[in-house]
Amino acid sequence: MSTHAHAHHGPTSWGDAASATLHCLTGCAIGEVAGMVIGTAFGLGTGSVVVLSVVLAFATGYALTVRSVRAAGLALGAALGVAFAADTVSILVMEVIDNGAMVLVPGAMDAGLGTVLFWVSLAGSLALAFVVTVPVNRWLMSRGRGHAVVHAMH
Repeated sequence: MSTHAHAHHGPTSWGDAASATLHCLTGCAIGEVAGMVIGTAFGLGTGSVVVLSVVLAFATGYALTVRSVRAAGLALGAALGVAFAADTVSILVMEVIDNGAMVLVPGAMDAGLGTVLFWVSLAGSLALAFVVTVPVNRWLMSRGRGHAVVHAMH
């Protein structure tokens, strides 16, 4: 990871929170987009597409963090624990926001992969998830939680 915030209790900068959220968004977006594309391509219903997207978003989000902290020397079990502690709340907030936005945009879930509506709605939902999650991550990090757990290892 490229941020170098330290796990401390006290104010966390908006820049550090945005950087941590961007890292989390990267993992979430990989799984989210894959789930939306796979689910839509196979003609799955809205509920199935959302479940697939959420599962893949958590899997890829955790995987990126595990990869990062493993590179810092942590054993797999410890790395998984750090990923769960660092990413769970952030990914959960992002998934509620981006999937909620996709479902609420009229026709977006049924628009198909070849439509502007689908892709603009997906991009907009991820952008909205980022904006909503930055203050959540800032709050967590200022209390030594969330992404602060990972940043303490750098």
